[in-house]
Amino acid sequence: MFYTKTHTMKIAIQAVLWILIVFFSYKIYDSINGPINFNKTKNERYAQVIDRLKDIRKAQIAHKDVKGIFANNFDSLIAFVDTGIFTLVQKRDSSYLEYDKVYRIDMLREVIVIDTLGTVPVKDSLFGTSLEYKKMAFVPIRGVEDSTFQIKAEIIEKNDYKVPVFEVKVSKNIVLFDQNKDLLKQENETISVDGVNGPAIILGSLTDVSTNGNWPTIFDAAKQ
Repeated sequence: MFYTKTHTMKIAIQAVLWILIVFFSYKIYDSINGPINFNKTKNERYAQVIDRLKDIRKAQIAHKDVKGIFANNFDSLIAFVDTGIFTLVQKRDSSYLEYDKVYRIDMLREVIVIDTLGTVPVKDSLFGTSLEYKKMAFVPIRGVEDSTFQIKAEIIEKNDYKVPVFEVKVSKNIVLFDQNKDLLKQENETISVDGVNGPAIILGSLTDVSTNGNWPTIFDAAKQ
């Protein structure tokens, strides 16, 4: 009887030890591979988001070129891409003789002549046959497809001039919604030339005249 109890306890202790070994082995594995997998997922999703932001930037720059201001919401921006028209022009230097009443001689005048060559739809010029621009308001990450970017446009004063600006952003908490919370907290506090600084991925600025993003150049090298 005593032997049986001792044997049973020995087996139970061995089982507990094996469970602890498996548990701590997993924790060690996770502590090493967790950050690696997090960074892999992060970079893949950031690339998707940034590609979408680049499409938004193209549309916003075109909107400003044609209308003089940036769009303040996605409905008007998408409608502009659908119906907007670029006027194609050619600038060339020219000159002519004009009689000067002061000097009483013909004087050479130099001018810039602007010729209108035609028009082209904004949609065709920017996106060709693709209709992906119609989804530009939405964050392109599986699991949060219904989440939208925040967009805002304003007129600010810089060096005594009024200039249009815009900003489009999305929280990292949305992009990395299903990732480790501790690693996500660290990512939200990123300050690095090689990282996306702060708690959001941002295009443009409401305080500076800029159409740049807050992401490192590595994301610009991958896809234009």
